[in-house]
Amino acid sequence: MHAALRMIDANLNRAREGLRTVEDVARFGWNDARIVEEAKALRHALQAAIASIPAADLAAARDVAGDVGTTVEGAAEYRREDISAVAQAAVGRLSEALRVIEEAAKSLGDGALARAVEAIRYRSYTLAADVTLRASRAKARQFALCLLLTRALCRRGVLEVARAAVAGGVDLVQVREKEMDAGELVAHVRAVRAVIGAGTTLVVNDRVDVALAAEADGVHLGTTDLPIAAARRIAGPRFLIGASTHSLDEARAAVAAGADLCGVGAMYTSALKPGLAPSGEAYLRAFVAEFPGVPHLAIGGIAPGRVEALARAGCRGIAVSSAICAAEDPAAVARSLRDELRAGQRDDAAASGGEGGRGCEGCVRHCGTSCKAAAANPASNPASATGCAEQAPRACGGGGCG
Repeated sequence: MHAALRMIDANLNRAREGLRTVEDVARFGWNDARIVEEAKALRHALQAAIASIPAADLAAARDVAGDVGTTVEGAAEYRREDISAVAQAAVGRLSEALRVIEEAAKSLGDGALARAVEAIRYRSYTLAADVTLRASRAKARQFALCLLLTRALCRRGVLEVARAAVAGGVDLVQVREKEMDAGELVAHVRAVRAVIGAGTTLVVNDRVDVALAAEADGVHLGTTDLPIAAARRIAGPRFLIGASTHSLDEARAAVAAGADLCGVGAMYTSALKPGLAPSGEAYLRAFVAEFPGVPHLAIGGIAPGRVEALARAGCRGIAVSSAICAAEDPAAVARSLRDELRAGQRDDAAASGGEGGRGCEGCVRHCGTSCKAAAANPASNPASATGCAEQAPRACGGGGCG
C-alpha cells in the first residue's frame, strides 16, 4: 500500500505540474484561451478525483530523499527548443502520470478513483493533440509579401508575372482562380510551382482538394469556405492554412480553429472585392495588439504609397493582387512594396523604443534572440551568425535592435 501511495503522490505532482505548465504556455506564450480553459478544467477534475485519498496519507508516503529516481537524468532533460517544446514535453508527461495513478489506484482496490482518472486521461489525449497542433502553428512563418495571383488581372502572361514577382521579393504566392474547374486548376497550380520554384511558398485559394492534388504548401480559406478544423483533419498538421478575417471576432475564431496565418482586412477599398467595406488600420492595430505572435497579412487595396503607414501600425506582411498583376514591371513593384514595408517597420521599431520594443520582439519570434544578444554571442542561436540579417527585415524592419 505504501508503494502505491508513493506512486500516486509522485505522479499527482507530475500531472499537476504538467497541466500548470501547459496552462501558462497557452496563457502567456500563445494567448490561447481554449487550451488554458481545458488545462485548468483537467487540473480541477484531477483534484476532485484524488480527494478520495486523504492528503495526509499522500504526504506521509512521500520520501523525496529516498527516491532513487531523482538522480536519473535524460539526455535532453535540461534542453528545450522553445516554449512550445516545453508545453509538448509537459503534456506528454501528463498522460504518463495519469496512467500510473490509474494503475496504482487499482492496486489499492479503489475502482472509483481508477475510473475517474481514466476519464481524465482520455481527455488529456485531446489536450495533447491541441497542444501539438498549436505548437506547430507557433513555428509558422511570417511572410512579408504575398501575391494573390489571378490570371484575369495580369497585364503580362500569368506565369511571367509570377516569375517576375518572386524575383522582386514575393515570398508567398496564392493562386486565386474562382472560375477554373478542378482539373484545370491543378494543372495551373503545378505550372505556377514550376516557375516560382520550391523556395517560394505556394497556396491555393479556397480549394483544399486542389492544393493537395497539386502538392501546394497550403490553402487559404474564406469565412464561408470549408471550416478550418475540417481542412486540418484532411490535410494534416504541416499544411499551411490561412484564413480571411474582417473583425476581431472572426480572428479569434480563426486562431482558435487552428489557422496558421490570418488575412487582415480589408485595409482599403479593393478592386478584387469592391463590395467589402474596409476595416482599415484600426482593425490591423487591434489584431496585432491581441495576436502579436500570429502571422498575418494586411490585405485589400494595398498599393505603393500605402505600405509604410501600415507597417508603422504594426503590420509585418501584406498581400496584393492588381498592384503587381497589372503592373508593367511586376518585379519593380514587388521591390518597391518590400522597401516600403522595411522603411515603415524601421520607423515602428524606433518608435517602440528599440530593445524591448515591437521590433526586438519580432527578432525574438523569428531568431530566438534579439539582434543585440546575437551580436554579443553569435553561438547562442544557430541562426544568429547569418540569420539575424536575413530575418530582421521581416521582424524589425532591418534596422536591428540596437
